[in-house]
Amino acid sequence: MQPGATYLGDGRARFTLWAPERKNVAVRLLGPAERLIPMECRDHGWWWVEVDGVAAGERYQLVIDGDKHRPDPASQSQPDGPHEPSMLVDQCAFRWSPAEAKWAGLELKDAVIYEIHVGSFTPEGTFDAIIPRLASLQELGVNCLELMPVAHFPGERNWGYDGVFPYAPHAAYGGVQGLKRLVDAAHVAGIAVILDVVYNHLGPEGNYLWELGSYFTDRYKTPWGPAVNFDGAHSDGVRAFFVENALYWLRDYRLDGLRLDAVHSIYSVHVRHLLAEIEEAVNGLIDDSGRSKFLVAETDLNEPLIITSQEGGGYGLDGQWCDEFHHALHHLLTGETNSYYRDFGPEALPEFTGAEDGKIPPLIALMAKSLRQAYVYDGQYMLSRQRKHGESPEAHPGSQFCVFSQNHDHIGNRMRGERLLTLTNFEAAKLAAGTVLMAPFVPLLFMGEEYGEEAPFLYFINHSDRALLEGVRKGRKKEFKEFYRGKAEMRDPGAVETFEKSKLHWESRSEGRHAQMLRFYRECLQVRRETPLFSRLDEVFPRHKEFGYGTHPDTGETMRALWLEVDLDGERSLAVSNFEAEQPARMEVPAGTWQLQVDSYDASYGGPGNTLPQALNAGESSVTVAPLQFGFYRA
Repeated sequence: MQPGATYLGDGRARFTLWAPERKNVAVRLLGPAERLIPMECRDHGWWWVEVDGVAAGERYQLVIDGDKHRPDPASQSQPDGPHEPSMLVDQCAFRWSPAEAKWAGLELKDAVIYEIHVGSFTPEGTFDAIIPRLASLQELGVNCLELMPVAHFPGERNWGYDGVFPYAPHAAYGGVQGLKRLVDAAHVAGIAVILDVVYNHLGPEGNYLWELGSYFTDRYKTPWGPAVNFDGAHSDGVRAFFVENALYWLRDYRLDGLRLDAVHSIYSVHVRHLLAEIEEAVNGLIDDSGRSKFLVAETDLNEPLIITSQEGGGYGLDGQWCDEFHHALHHLLTGETNSYYRDFGPEALPEFTGAEDGKIPPLIALMAKSLRQAYVYDGQYMLSRQRKHGESPEAHPGSQFCVFSQNHDHIGNRMRGERLLTLTNFEAAKLAAGTVLMAPFVPLLFMGEEYGEEAPFLYFINHSDRALLEGVRKGRKKEFKEFYRGKAEMRDPGAVETFEKSKLHWESRSEGRHAQMLRFYRECLQVRRETPLFSRLDEVFPRHKEFGYGTHPDTGETMRALWLEVDLDGERSLAVSNFEAEQPARMEVPAGTWQLQVDSYDASYGGPGNTLPQALNAGESSVTVAPLQFGFYRA
């Protein structure tokens, strides 16, 4: 059964709830004539009733065990906040445009993903306010919009990971109709829309699932408290609650995919894994709708099982975020070794000693390894975990890994919320962008990076519970000790000023260096579209990639510089990157007739001027790459 209230038309609605440990449940309708209608318990804990004489837009509550009046945990709309009655929604009332009907979806291998936070992307902070900017994103080369979680949360400002109504688009963003208008407009513009969903926990304020029994378990612990009960007694309905949620977003809102938050905190040990069940259900929806849909996991497990097909014994998800690509890149550009960056600095290198030669590899080897196969750790000892970590992803193509130089986590989970440009400089930021955009993986951008946005992206909340707010403040300060040893002042996550400082300065994208950065991103993505290799990412495996290191022009010493060649049936590309801030690097690149497509030093991008050769002939194999320079060639 689909949890929650389903408007059936003609004044009729069905109400459903999973509550196997409750003695009685009723629906309280708050229309012109208030009514209390008992629900019938069926099938091992499902409560159910169909009601006549109701209208879409009518408020209602669930009455639990006779005395608890609560909003519906599967509410599709909470217009008055998380503690107030729910609203009955007619999902068939929205009129999709005829042009949207022609939309066939997008495959992950073809995606260029742009992650946004709805509230801080525009001054208005709504779904509707995003629509006028779709044309600019399309011009940039973006074809997939990723929304940070929009499930209803307390207050008006929040990252979204404190959502407590997984079926209800947040009212302050525009609710049900606003989200559908955005998806409709995006599809007409040729842009897919995917949503970040959170199935590993619910937020602490307004979470009424606790009172229903069986939804949580103390057998496992997560960073947010007890885990969701996906494998214990009375877990069937809990699993259905979340499996149906995935289908709900993809079906009723015509979304093109989901990004599943922190799946390493989804514990489904003693039964079939929840991810496999969701994937199977989504495959059925794909067959019914005729549209492409995809699921991408956020995971730190380096476990290929998640993206291995179900026929191959895995869970079958289409792809995953690859944090290790970010970590290796970030360390090279900033030199940071605090917290998890320690695993990508000099201290970690002995763990990657070659079995044959016994030599410690150069630091650039970690970036080269990630460019080749996404994972850096595939069985080595990890200092932060104090154990060996990861398995080899050799059997998986580039289309299954999303890579990035920035995202909400790695900006917002810093004390000051600094973006990469603030931590480095203009040339380093272009080098990072080129490394991501021209890598043989699926690229992801974080809102504003394409024009060098300098505003921070800070952590912000709007809880009404003062004790909870103070607990969050203390918890964040404790977390940041790893990064700043308590020497920096943290902005108050509950202050409205913290949220306001995180808003984009969209108007600056046409000014000075911002416009030059935007041109660089736009032209990199144009080259990516025009390079056939990138349309075949599902065929590009680690075995199709070769790399080598740059050396000092005078001493021959290995430097923090590398080249990466991808060769797929004679379709060849070559990227050259020098992460040294002051020294040029010489590279002996693979023989071929290469034509330069991108040079980050080009004056039109705000660089000092082109220095890379426009062409390399078969007999020319040496290239000198300037400090913090990126170049991309095609054969």
